[in-house]
Amino acid sequence: MKVNHFDVIVLLSGGIDSSACVNYYLSQKLKPLGLFIDYGQAVAKRELSSAKQISRHYKIKLDTLKILLDRKFGDGEIKGRNALFLFAVLTKYTDFTGIVSLGIHAGVSFYDTTEQFIVDMQKTFTSYSDGKIKLDAPFLKWNKPMIYQYCIDNHVPIQLTYSCEKSGKKPCGSCNSCLDRSKLNVSTMHKV
Repeated sequence: MKVNHFDVIVLLSGGIDSSACVNYYLSQKLKPLGLFIDYGQAVAKRELSSAKQISRHYKIKLDTLKILLDRKFGDGEIKGRNALFLFAVLTKYTDFTGIVSLGIHAGVSFYDTTEQFIVDMQKTFTSYSDGKIKLDAPFLKWNKPMIYQYCIDNHVPIQLTYSCEKSGKKPCGSCNSCLDRSKLNVSTMHKV
């Protein structure tokens, strides 16, 4: 896929944070491309369904990438996941010039959700792209309730998002993503 006519690639998981990122870039008059990555997560099909619904809602193109690993992933921290995603973008879109965005935010204790992670990865991306790719995480200093309020204020279709880290017909209600949604009084269900 040629991506030269897109300003930003948003890593679109189908969750609240990445959906808010799509809205954010559209409000900045930028043209985003959503990228959904299936890396063997237990809920890949449900997340992809939400990512498709979000991309249809915003009328943006959605691309997909499947990374074959020799294991399946459930809930909790997956070390290196965001770095893997970023390197996948770099490898898949070799001629891209613009912004690559992640929906990471404050309040999570994993290295790959920190400002230092973005600084470290930007150094690498600057070297690989001759400074043509900028990493961005517009909600990096916001906590989850702030992002949720942004979604309410800007009419982000939260009902189309999906956030659960375990497989099953219904969200588990006990993983970190489900607990985040319950604290916000956001239903873990979405339209399928």
